[in-house]
Parts: sequence; C-alpha cells; structure tokens
Amino acid sequence: MRQPVFVTLCLGAAVALSACEKTTSADVEQAIRGVNVIDESNLNDIMLTAADPEEAVAYFRRTLSENPDRIDLMRGLGLSLVRAGKPAEAAAIWARVVTMDEATNEDRVNYADALIRKGDWDAAETVLDAVPPTYETYKRYRLEAMIADSNEEWKKADSFYEVAVGLTTTPSAVLNNWGYSKLTRGDYAEAEKLFAEALRYDSDLFTAKNNMVLARAAQRNYTLPLVPMSQVERAQLLHTLALAAIKQGDVAIGRGLLQEAIDTHPQYFEAAVRTLRALEDDVIN
Repeated sequence: MRQPVFVTLCLGAAVALSACEKTTSADVEQAIRGVNVIDESNLNDIMLTAADPEEAVAYFRRTLSENPDRIDLMRGLGLSLVRAGKPAEAAAIWARVVTMDEATNEDRVNYADALIRKGDWDAAETVLDAVPPTYETYKRYRLEAMIADSNEEWKKADSFYEVAVGLTTTPSAVLNNWGYSKLTRGDYAEAEKLFAEALRYDSDLFTAKNNMVLARAAQRNYTLPLVPMSQVERAQLLHTLALAAIKQGDVAIGRGLLQEAIDTHPQYFEAAVRTLRALEDDVIN
C-alpha cells in the first residue's frame, strides 16, 4: 500500500536533484548580487544616519564613482554633504538629481533645503514653487515658512509654520524657528510662548532656552525662565541676559548678571569676565 507513495517521493527527489544540477554559475552570481543589494541598502542607511558625516561623504563619493548613474547614491551624497556642512556642494548634487527621470518631489524639497543653507533664497523659492501644493510634508512647509520669513510675508510664514508643526511629532526645531521669527518682528510675548512650547518637546534644546531669555529680556524681564538647565547653561543664559540688559541701557542690572554668571559657572567663564572688565574699564574712563 505504501509503494506508490515511496515512488512519488523518489520521483520528486529526482526532479529536485535534476534542477540543482541545471543551476548555472550565472544563477549563483545573480543570487549573490541580490544579497549584495540588500547589504548595500543597509549600509547606505547606516551611512545616512549613524556614520560620521565626512565618512558618509567619502563612502557615497567612492560608490557613486563606480556607479555614476545611480540616483539613490546621488541622494545619499547630497544628504551627507548637508550633514557635513557643505551646502554648496550638496546643492550641485541635488541640481543633477532633479533633472533625472526618477526625480521626486522629495528630491526637489531637498534641493531647496541645500539652496537655503547656502544662502540662495531666490533659487530655493523657485524650486519650491515648482512642487505641487498637494505634496504636503513637514520639511516642505518648514522651508516654505523660512522663505516667507525672509520675504517678510508674516501671515504666510505663520500659516506655513502652523502646518509644519502639525505634520511632525517632534516640532521643537520648527517651534524655535517660529519663535525666532516672532522675536525679529518685535512680538516678544508670543515669541516667549513659542520657545516655551519648543522646550516642552525638547528640554535639551539650548538655542530655544537662549532665545527665550532674549525674548524675556526684550520685555525687560531679567529673570531666568523655569526650564531645566545645567549649571553651565545657567551661567551662559545669565551672560545672555546681562548682554541684553546692557544693550538696553540697564547697565547696573547687566553688571550684576555678569557677576552672577561668573559665580555660577563651574569653571573659569572667560567671556563673562572679559565683558565685565570691559564694562568696568568703560565706566572708569
């Protein structure tokens, strides 16, 4: 009764063996290439996130020289150059990317980002204007807000900032930018609120702390905000308050804040000491 089953199994094994025997070296090479593509993709991701920016730039340059038509490698190089603080070189790469058939709206937004970083605001605005309004991402609206700011189009800037905040779960950076925009317009109270909100999302964002101190000082409030800060940060923020007070003519308050900053800092606070000495020399003279 079991013989037909045994025969079937033997036939199946024979067919499988025959298939194995027909596997060519080309099949093996194709399989290896598939594995290499997976490994390379993982390596690209690591280079874009965890690697040192300069190492990432070197990696993508080298790999791109071997595969000059690969848009994914161009994208990696463009992003890595931005991370490495080389926006002009990044913009040149993105300019090539956006001319390719596979280019996306995300590529155009990254191109605009590099242009803004190199200070070419008009070109960045032209690039973003070519992106369809239906393409809605945090990065796109953050850049739109910054461009509107540069053009002093305040209502548009506020609208874009608000949309950008709603499109991310980590809005601290864009809230800080929005607050700085309000600060430059002279809306100090609203700026202070936005900096405080930024710090609720990221209590380690020192630029928001420093900007918040500037907003408070502009309202002649020379007390530090109730936000988490290290001893070094406290000294630095007191120094910022002191400089703002002196600039506004509240010299006596500024002198006291400088002394407090020097006393607070755990090491020698050269910048505050130098400012205090300069202030005292000016008073004596």
